[in-house]
Amino acid sequence: MAAVVVAVLALLPLGFVTGYTISVGWTEVQRLVLRPRTGELLWNTVRLTGGCVLLCAAIGTGAAWLIERSALPGRRFWHVVLVAPLAIPAFVNSYGWVSLLPQATGYTGALLIVTLSYFPFVYLPVAASLRGLDPALEEVSYALGHGAWRTFWRVVLPQLKPALLGGCLLVALHLLAEFGALQMLRFPTFTTAIYDQYQSSYNGPAANMLATVLVLCCLLLLVAELRLRGRARYARIGTGVARPVPRVRLGWWTSPVLLGLGLLAALALAVPVGSLGYWLVTGASTDFDPGALVTAAASSLSLSAIAAVSTVVLAVPVGWLAVRHRGWLSTIVERSTYFGNALPGIVVALALVTIGIRAAPGLYQTTAMLVAGYVILFLPRAVVNVRAALAQAPPVLDDVAHSLGLSRLATLRRVTLPLIAPGLGAGAALVFIATVTELTATLLLAPTGTQTLATQFWSHSDSIAYGAAAPYAAAMVLLSAPAALLLTRDASRSTHP
Repeated sequence: MAAVVVAVLALLPLGFVTGYTISVGWTEVQRLVLRPRTGELLWNTVRLTGGCVLLCAAIGTGAAWLIERSALPGRRFWHVVLVAPLAIPAFVNSYGWVSLLPQATGYTGALLIVTLSYFPFVYLPVAASLRGLDPALEEVSYALGHGAWRTFWRVVLPQLKPALLGGCLLVALHLLAEFGALQMLRFPTFTTAIYDQYQSSYNGPAANMLATVLVLCCLLLLVAELRLRGRARYARIGTGVARPVPRVRLGWWTSPVLLGLGLLAALALAVPVGSLGYWLVTGASTDFDPGALVTAAASSLSLSAIAAVSTVVLAVPVGWLAVRHRGWLSTIVERSTYFGNALPGIVVALALVTIGIRAAPGLYQTTAMLVAGYVILFLPRAVVNVRAALAQAPPVLDDVAHSLGLSRLATLRRVTLPLIAPGLGAGAALVFIATVTELTATLLLAPTGTQTLATQFWSHSDSIAYGAAAPYAAAMVLLSAPAALLLTRDASRSTHP
């Protein structure tokens, strides 16, 4: 029942878009959707999403294998470096590139920058899955005469399927709803077009028709991921024999690999961080109010903490139902939680505003409504991590606890939650990072007078006041860094030299 309630909350924006579409009528739908502009936006959205997912899958999986299975020098350092881009919002990354290199726009610039921002979404779950695999599986493959590449393709990669597909799904859904980075890079997609419609003429029908197409794209992604994931089970009893994981020696590949990782780190970290430093020191509009910065930072910190805890708590029953009680109902409930992430923040915000005014006026422009918007937008980040953690927690342990007289609630508290604690922490960290940097929904849902780092940054960068925007961007990075560092904690034991 709790999972169903969460699914209903997540589907509120979808219901708003669907109801609006029905009220417009089929003739008007055809006029607004079946036009060249929609085809152009669809092509831009599909090619950017497809290209980014493929690049993130390759970079994230390859980097995870290097860290967890190879004898790469300095694995702890490189692990932290590979997770660090999560602390830099995509629109801050775009700000860093565009403010120093105005030519970094269009499809090529957008593909490069969103890939640099999102590949950790694949790297983290794949690396975690590699740490959880029994090394005996690979040792048997080596004993049968298979080399490192054949072992990876035939033994390791099939075991990584849930993590890899989950990470790719997060990348794709996030890209469908990305606004700030793509608007700054002047690459039009459905999300930027919806925002422009609302901002310029408040054209509700046209914007909602574009949002409907975006929802259909989300549905196709969810179905594709579900079919590719299949119904295989990956949980097992125990974690294998406690021994070091066999490391593959890179040989003469060591130098090229280190050079490639260094280039990746330079593009993903050095450029945006260097840009922030440059504008903090030399910006022509560096004057800003320190008090406004402190107030915005405090608002972002408190709102993000509340949203992270709330989202993870609501993700637990959904993940439990999806893993422990497989069936058509659990599939529908779990898939329902992903739709909010595929909608632009402005559509989610407008749906909540409309519903709040009509059904619950007391919630209009309150912190509760803003947090609800964050939960709807970022619930998939928590659900994916909770589901992955539960998939590797043997259900037989719950049965043993029940046989010993523990209630369901006691079993959840004493057995299940400790087993999935790393997944809960990772989900909370990802939600925290996303909330610190959320922009469009905050602009509409925040109580009057509430300013966050993201909204203050956007108000300055939108007017090309790069120097004034830099302190708020730097503060966002500093707030996100501890959460990103938390994501590296579990790997520190397994990445020792």
